[in-house]
Amino acid sequence: MRPILPLLSTALLAACITGPAWPDSRDANLIEQVEEKADLSNSLSDQIWEWAEVGYQEEKSSGLLQQTLKVEGFDVEAGVAGIPTAFVAEYGTGGPVIAILAEFDALPGINQTASPDREERDGMGAGHACGHNLFAAGSTTAAIAIKDWLEETGTPGTIRLYGTPAEEGGSGKVYMVRAGLFNDVDIALHWHAGDRNSAAARTTLANRSAKFRFHGLSAHAAGAPEKGRSALDGVEAFDMMVNMMREHVPQDARIHYVITSGGSAPNVVPDFAEVFYYVRHPTADGVEAIWTRLEDAARGAALGTGTTVDWEVIHGNNPLLVNETLAKMMDSKLREVGGVTYNEEEKAFAETIYATLTTPTLPIGSESEIQPFEVSLGYGSTDVGDVSYAVPTVGLNTATWVPGTPAHSWQAVAASGTSIGHKGTQVASKTLTLAAIELFTNPDLRAEARKEFDEKRGPDYQYRSLLGDRDPPLDYRK
Repeated sequence: MRPILPLLSTALLAACITGPAWPDSRDANLIEQVEEKADLSNSLSDQIWEWAEVGYQEEKSSGLLQQTLKVEGFDVEAGVAGIPTAFVAEYGTGGPVIAILAEFDALPGINQTASPDREERDGMGAGHACGHNLFAAGSTTAAIAIKDWLEETGTPGTIRLYGTPAEEGGSGKVYMVRAGLFNDVDIALHWHAGDRNSAAARTTLANRSAKFRFHGLSAHAAGAPEKGRSALDGVEAFDMMVNMMREHVPQDARIHYVITSGGSAPNVVPDFAEVFYYVRHPTADGVEAIWTRLEDAARGAALGTGTTVDWEVIHGNNPLLVNETLAKMMDSKLREVGGVTYNEEEKAFAETIYATLTTPTLPIGSESEIQPFEVSLGYGSTDVGDVSYAVPTVGLNTATWVPGTPAHSWQAVAASGTSIGHKGTQVASKTLTLAAIELFTNPDLRAEARKEFDEKRGPDYQYRSLLGDRDPPLDYRK
């Protein structure tokens, strides 16, 4: 759910890091150790890509990752935070505790073969259009490489991998934060599939979603229309009111929706209809202000159409709290690792995909580059935001897709099931490994990151979840 987006304004740009970086002997050895795990990473990502399990239903994907980590010597606790597919895998003792996040849910309603031409997979109602199969595999192999290093060197500390389900609209990490699972973590690392290599310090939008359910009276639409009250009329009136409201919300706000149920037959007045809404804004307070107006519009639509309405908040995420200290470190590690190099077959695949993109923002060839470091506002949202308010957090994107590919597209599904996705995942695994070892061995860096974190949160900060105290919506994709 985190598209790579253009900058909000040039005023947000920070200093650009352009100088080349070369791995020292320790880092070169670590990179080689990660490369030796490429077959494992590729196998994990391909299997999770095949299953394409949606949020809170990732039983096989979660089980595969857990079993892999158990075999590698991790202690695994499954079913944490009241979520059957969430888990925490840990190796080591004492501090510092470095966490790596791993996502593995697919997106419903979109699927594609691993082909550069549009070609749906028979019988599949979902696909990895955000590359979470790669996310899971890359984080897992990085955690294993770090475990091996801790074991070989005898360095004190704990590496912990968090299996975080349902990022796509389910806010799995929020429940894990709320359950206190990050309370003893020093630093959290994450990454994401993308169309470029970047460790830019990019914030995200806070967001909240809900399913608004209208209830009316069914009747024969021709024989007795006066006896009916259309729940679909309630939804349509609500949508019209919100669409008018779009003119009067802050510029950086985003509102979107889908009608998930609108009736079954035109000659039956529908007594039930449902619409699923998202609201986004750079701040949690901004989301809540717009949300109040959304609820008022729902009540008004119900009143005007003679129906009733209720709603269920499905998910809510805080914005990402950027830690520039950690972001600059991650950028330097990414530059040590470098980008992706296509072979001839991959070039041909990329060129075919590229021809299907409407407005690609990067050329083919940029996959081998590292994008400039900058501080900017992104318009996607993620439950990593809540983690970033619990513990200093940093991430990166790597070129797992053809340059210019948008997230949540069939082109992203296709590349996520190929060697192009594998190569970008290797870049992420290597970078995460180097970053974690730097954090284990550099207490001054950890202290500086914590100082920035405390200053940005403020002395009076108290965590507040945008989804309230509800239980995880384990059936929201059913």
